[in-house]
Amino acid sequence: MPRAGARPMSDLRRISDAVAAAGLALAVAAGGIPAAGPAVPQRVVSINLCTDQLALMLAAPGQLASVTAFAQDPRQSAMADAARALPANHARAEEVYLLRPDLVLASDFTSPASLAMLRRLGLRVEAFPAATSLADVDAAIGQMGRALGRQDAAATMQARFRADLAALRADIPARPPRSALYEPNGYSPGPQSLAGEITAAAGFSDIAAEAGLPYGGTLPLEQLVMLAPEAIISPGPAPGTSRGYELLQHPALRNLRARGIPMPRSDSDWGCAAPQVLDAAGRLAAARKAAGR
Repeated sequence: MPRAGARPMSDLRRISDAVAAAGLALAVAAGGIPAAGPAVPQRVVSINLCTDQLALMLAAPGQLASVTAFAQDPRQSAMADAARALPANHARAEEVYLLRPDLVLASDFTSPASLAMLRRLGLRVEAFPAATSLADVDAAIGQMGRALGRQDAAATMQARFRADLAALRADIPARPPRSALYEPNGYSPGPQSLAGEITAAAGFSDIAAEAGLPYGGTLPLEQLVMLAPEAIISPGPAPGTSRGYELLQHPALRNLRARGIPMPRSDSDWGCAAPQVLDAAGRLAAARKAAGR
């Protein structure tokens, strides 16, 4: 028989649990105990070419359920072979929902309507900003590691990325040869862009700055010829695409290339926040050194 005035054991247990919960909440708020983050996702769907490639590099076996069809195209993706082992999606909210993901990887440039619909359907969405610098690539690796619960793998990748970048920058000549990044329709990305930083890491300067285009813009072919860069860097031919590529075959541009440093084409490893951008820089640096520069 309980003593007179004694609380029943169930009441004492409820009070004890409440005190413990309150103490735990105070400890978390004070920083003494780390708050639990989102559960490690087990079924991840990527709906952006750049998140496709970085996820393919960092995801645990079986964690990535689908990537976009773009990731399977070697003209656009540096990870096409690995991507072909997974089902492809076309970034439509309805098909993504039917894949039953517990995490969707997207870009800030993914259709806002699609992102809003996925979130309304209760799906967790991680959106990545577009990379405009090599520092953004480093940051994207860390963000992907956190999103996938693969922080250790991401930290290892970041360390390798930083070491490789430092090695490239240590080999930049005192007088870098002048280069032009020249794309369809005469667009030049400019030095304050991811492509511009790739060429700088390879030991080239960018004449777009001389043309007043530090952040990129259209560089008329006539102005390009007058600036007379020592190297022209352009994408390879892309059959079935726009007529803008025809400018890259202009005789004046061919003459500039013939007189300058033979350069590799900008390729599928140029445009995304992934470690392959340093492979692109390495190819440029090798071409520069082969020309004695």
